Amino acid sequence: MKKHNFYAGPCILSPYTIQKTADAVLNFADMDLSILEVSHRSKQFQAVMDEAVALTKELLNIPEGYHVLFLGGGASLQFCMVPFNLLNKKAAYINTGTWAGNAIKEAKLFGEVDVIASSEASNFNYIPKDFVIPTDADYFHYTSNNTIYGTEIRKDFDSPIPMVCDMSSDIFSREFDVTKYECIYGGAQKNLAPAGVTIVIIKEDALGKVSRQIPTMLDYRTHIKKGSMFNTPPVLPIYSALMTLRWYKEQGGVKEMERRDIEKAAILYDEIDRNKLFRGTVAEEDRSIMNVCFVMNPDYAELEKDFMEFATMKGMVGIKGHRSVGGFRASLYNALPKESVEALVAVMKEFEAKH
Repeated sequence: MKKHNFYAGPCILSPYTIQKTADAVLNFADMDLSILEVSHRSKQFQAVMDEAVALTKELLNIPEGYHVLFLGGGASLQFCMVPFNLLNKKAAYINTGTWAGNAIKEAKLFGEVDVIASSEASNFNYIPKDFVIPTDADYFHYTSNNTIYGTEIRKDFDSPIPMVCDMSSDIFSREFDVTKYECIYGGAQKNLAPAGVTIVIIKEDALGKVSRQIPTMLDYRTHIKKGSMFNTPPVLPIYSALMTLRWYKEQGGVKEMERRDIEKAAILYDEIDRNKLFRGTVAEEDRSIMNVCFVMNPDYAELEKDFMEFATMKGMVGIKGHRSVGGFRASLYNALPKESVEALVAVMKEFEAKH
């Protein structure tokens, strides 16, 4: 039976990425050695790093003055690195979910944090609106997509101060203006590669402005100077990231990924809205096209377990909702084919017909 992978992360990767990575595990760059056992200082791996940086800049239209880094530690380490390097006196954050809340917690260790808006009181089922970004803050930070709750910010804010964004779960799914940001970061295990590497896009002019001493490993300038190789980088995930970047380019780039993602999400949301058994969990205007969250309608709440078992039997994998929300979550990352969304919709219709 064909399996349809809706896991929220680690998640589906393109067959191209999986096959090319598997090939490199057996024989990397015709060296008759596995990529798992070659030096990260070898010219063959240096070529991987160089191409990954170049393709990221090309696909995201990153201008001069910005650096692309591939680091360890996940986005959770960036919650600390960002304020360590950029927060001098005060930073502004909006709280739109668990990961935004974790970023706020870390930033408070380094200076004043102004939480200018939050949707926590309603279990993060919408994106706050009409908040004012203070002009005296060092930067404004937000999380663009909230994997747990299924909300997403799909356009750049008009901010009077530089922005920082955690794009862990929707980077490469929309075009954006890099020049509005001092820093963009994301764990790779959603739209890029297996877990283990974090992509960071950092503006060079933003660095060196804080008065505190920064530990060597937590200073972005260390990694810029050493080309992401101050210490041994996560070699295999970086190689997989390169394969995904090549695949994106072959498919038509970020614009084409966005078109497909919008189409996939519309197919599933239309069924959620039509099907009498289900309902969405967030404000319609803030619905994520990456993570679609839905639950049983109250009149059919007792069918939740039955639907989960039925969908699993039909090959749907990873649709159980996060414990904070319950119900179901279908993650529609770039590598997920439209056919998988159509298969899930067919399962929902079949289950409706039975009940």
